[in-house]
Order: sequence, then structure tokens, then C-alpha cells
Amino acid sequence: MFNEVGILHFLLGFVLGHVCGSVPSGLWLVQAFHGIDIRNYGSKNIGTTNVFRIVGPKTAVLVLIADAFKGILAVGIMSYFFHNPLLDVVTALGALLGHNYSLFLGFKGGKGVATALGLLIFMMPKVAVASFGIWLVCVLLTRYVSLGSIMAAIFTPPLAWYLGYPSAYVIFSVVAAFFVVTLLETVAFLVVFAFFVVVCFLVVVLPAEEPETEENLGLA
Repeated sequence: MFNEVGILHFLLGFVLGHVCGSVPSGLWLVQAFHGIDIRNYGSKNIGTTNVFRIVGPKTAVLVLIADAFKGILAVGIMSYFFHNPLLDVVTALGALLGHNYSLFLGFKGGKGVATALGLLIFMMPKVAVASFGIWLVCVLLTRYVSLGSIMAAIFTPPLAWYLGYPSAYVIFSVVAAFFVVTLLETVAFLVVFAFFVVVCFLVVVLPAEEPETEENLGLA
């Protein structure tokens, strides 16, 4: 609706994203339905995985949806009014930081995986489908959710680039992947292994196009 975007709009987007992302869905939903503070149980994390382990799948699904939706809400509002990819990215980063460093929890929070997933679905749905496929295959083969998450995160930037999304979105996918990888506290060799797989993907699956020679064009 509005074409002009200035520094105040970026600040507004970041603040909106941070406030929406700061909503501690897991904490509040578990308190509402089960009367306990999820931070005192299991891994003490407010995210979907710990909620699932402590109180079961029904509440965990609600937490997953809520954590995914809060990022979508912020980016959706800014996107509706301004249609600016870079502004979308700034808002999305605000939402991620809000989830991980919540205003309501003394700048503590979750790991941002569900929020990143929601943002990915909204901003780059094709990449989201492909990344979910990578995650599912890794989890089924290895039984390690963390490995599946890190592999999906690492593959997200090259997929975003290959599928032709705006450069700002590609940059966001790099930052989001970094958040997921580092906050999962996965050992260093998994990061190195994932990076190696990406390099192989770029070299083998996405080879450089051959120059158009007379032989290639069938003119020889």
C-alpha cells in the first residue's frame, strides 16, 4: 500500500517483530492448561520439544502453532502495508530475536526453531517444503532431531538462492540458519559435516552451465 520505506519503518518493523516474537507461548499455554511452569521441568526450555515431553502432544501442537504464527503475524502486517523484502527481513529478525531473548522473560527464551519455521513457510514456502523433506529424511535415517534440524537449516540458504527468492530473503535464511545451528548446541563436527554436504550439493547438483559452443548448439 505504501511504497516509501525509511529508517523509521525498519525500526517499527524490528520492534513489532521483537514484541510479537517475545510472547512466551510455551510458558503461558502450559500454565493455562496444566498449571505448571514448564521452565522447572525437563530441559527447562519453553519450546515445543520440552512441552511434548512433559505434558504431551496436544499442548505441544498448540505451542508449535503459536510460536510459528507470532513471526508470521509481524511480517504479515509489515508486508501488507509496505511490500518491501528488506523490511520483511528486518521484521523477521526482530521476531527471531524476540523469541530467543523475550521481553517478558528477562531477555531469555527458546531456541527459535518453530518461529523460524513459521517465517520460512510464510516468506519462502517452496524452501520450507524442501527443508522439511530434508529434516524428515535425516530424522528417519539417524533418529536425531538435532541433526535433522541442522541439516535443514544449512540447506535453506542455497535452496532460497536456487529457487530465485529476493536477495534479502536469502540473507535472512543464512542468519536464521545460524540461529538454529548455534542455539541447538550441536557439537562442532556436525556443523562441519553439514557444511561439507552443502559444498557437495553446490558442486554436484548445481554445476556451472557450459558455455554455448557450436558443438553444444548442434551446429558442428
